[in-house]
Amino acid sequence: MDYPGRPLTVMKTSAGILLYRFHQQQLQVFLVHPGGPFWKNKDLGAWSIPKGEYSPDEDPLVTAKREFKEETGQSIAGEFQPLGQVEQKGGKRITAWAVQGDIDASKITSNFISIPWPPRTNKFIEIPEVDKGEWFDAATALTKINPAQAAFIYQLATITGFLM
Repeated sequence: MDYPGRPLTVMKTSAGILLYRFHQQQLQVFLVHPGGPFWKNKDLGAWSIPKGEYSPDEDPLVTAKREFKEETGQSIAGEFQPLGQVEQKGGKRITAWAVQGDIDASKITSNFISIPWPPRTNKFIEIPEVDKGEWFDAATALTKINPAQAAFIYQLATITGFLM
């Protein structure tokens, strides 16, 4: 509910790509780990699909492809299958698509962003938005990914007919 004199709350929306492949008869997904000091020692529940925010006038799939390129340094093409939308704990809504493909995780290069560090100061540092990417089997990915985004892996398993 909005009240007079209070700013409107704007829901943040992101779009992303869940890249997948079949390797040695296993479903594998590609996830990225956020860069920067806050995420340095976090692993379980910290990984994500490559994604980024978009505004209401932007096409979410176009945004997802752009963000994949910005966060990995590699373009992705193919038949994009919608995975739906989830809402993360902080309220951000993420729309995702799956696409089958392959990239070399050891060769990702991420764009850099500026963040205040230490928090709540006027000092800024430049960090890579993503510090690494990795292929995981579906079961391992479910432990690594942000819990809300796990729904994308389950949806992918349903679409591909892969039983976990």
